[in-house]
Amino acid sequence: MVAGAAAVYAAFSLLRLRTFRAGTYDLVIFDQAVRSYSEFGAPVAMVKGVHNGFGPDFSILGDHFSPILALLAPLYRIHDGPGTLLVAQAVLFAAAITPIWRYARRRLGTRAAYCAAGAYALSWPVAEALAFDFHEVAFVPLLSALAVERHDAGRRGQALLAAAALLLVKEDMGLLLAGFGLYLLTRHGERRLGAGLVAAGAVATWAASRVLIPAFGGDGDYYWAYGSLGDDLPQAVWHVLTRPWDAVITLVTPVTKPWTTALLVLPLLLLPLRSPITLTVVPLLAERMLAGSFPNWWKPEYHYNAFLIAVLVIAAVDGAARLRSPHDRLAALWERVRPDRWPVHPPVAGALLVAAAVTVPFFAFGDLGDPSYLRRDERARAAAEAVARVPDGVLVEAANRLGPALTARARVLLWDERPRGAPWVVADVERHTFPFGSLDEQRRRVQVLVESGYRKVFRSGGYVVLHRPER
Repeated sequence: MVAGAAAVYAAFSLLRLRTFRAGTYDLVIFDQAVRSYSEFGAPVAMVKGVHNGFGPDFSILGDHFSPILALLAPLYRIHDGPGTLLVAQAVLFAAAITPIWRYARRRLGTRAAYCAAGAYALSWPVAEALAFDFHEVAFVPLLSALAVERHDAGRRGQALLAAAALLLVKEDMGLLLAGFGLYLLTRHGERRLGAGLVAAGAVATWAASRVLIPAFGGDGDYYWAYGSLGDDLPQAVWHVLTRPWDAVITLVTPVTKPWTTALLVLPLLLLPLRSPITLTVVPLLAERMLAGSFPNWWKPEYHYNAFLIAVLVIAAVDGAARLRSPHDRLAALWERVRPDRWPVHPPVAGALLVAAAVTVPFFAFGDLGDPSYLRRDERARAAAEAVARVPDGVLVEAANRLGPALTARARVLLWDERPRGAPWVVADVERHTFPFGSLDEQRRRVQVLVESGYRKVFRSGGYVVLHRPER
């Protein structure tokens, strides 16, 4: 299952790369950073620093505190390019199948374990994360599943090691650690450890956000998205304590927020709601849903829901196991209506797998049914011709979808609204592309470049390659 899932994930991601569906934001950011690590330097992402005004020598540790990415640097000695990150992410996502399977086998049996692992493998949060190129979230399903599974196996030290490793993934992973502590608070004999993890997670999140990120040249307030609750954390906490109804309104406004939350548990048959393990994801989910800006945080798209899915699948397994409790009313009802030849667990776990399969056509994996994913269409062929006109080793401003095809052999900047002075520019004048507000803006930008001395050396399929001769 791990090998098969990794192969499918990698093929899906590499096909997106080959057909120019990957983006400079964010794939080139991580590619430049990991390449810098592989050269024994700081994780500098010039494309991020220049576009966001931090400068060309900006370290991504000043954007998100993700030192765990250094583990991928040796892979760039094997193959230097963004495809390496996509394959590594595919393997990491697939590897989470193992701890999920082991947990489910102990609770529900072997057949049910395969169903639960399959439900994770087909889950829409994994699909959407793979469709948004590469992110540090690649490490989270494996580490979070290991933390819960190893704890359930009685290997407390191994569980704490996996939980601690989460703190190297991103600055807010302390919230996932604190959530794990909340879960332990529900277990007799582990409340002291749970309280310690809650405190450690809160401190780690504060330290990474307010101390480490500024130390690496970032802005500790850059991702503050809670202006409706307060200008800083103390004000926001006080606002929530004194006016909790405002927080409730924020959690359900706009309607996308409750819809995304529902999508996380509905394909899991609401079983996570029966398990205290779900407390593990609550702080991280609340961080997103209480936000008043950065709308991407609360949408089903992108990679944010992949931070939660492995733990939620395990919680669903725990919820299914609780159906056999003699003190559970739903379990008693199930015993009345189910045929005796059906044990509880395989049908429930099988239903999880079926529900996950039903969601496939409605999310990113459904795109595999599109023939254009298997071959380049006319526009993609034009994109390949356009990037081929750019020489190796030069500084180039590239439209968002074209940067990944250049980053292994050129110094890539994002083509945006501000002139960067690069001698080469690859523009898109046919389709609206990030970060421009409209297609007309893109066309005007090309006209300004031509008027300032750039010469068109290629035009086809809506792509324009411009070059400014050396002065």
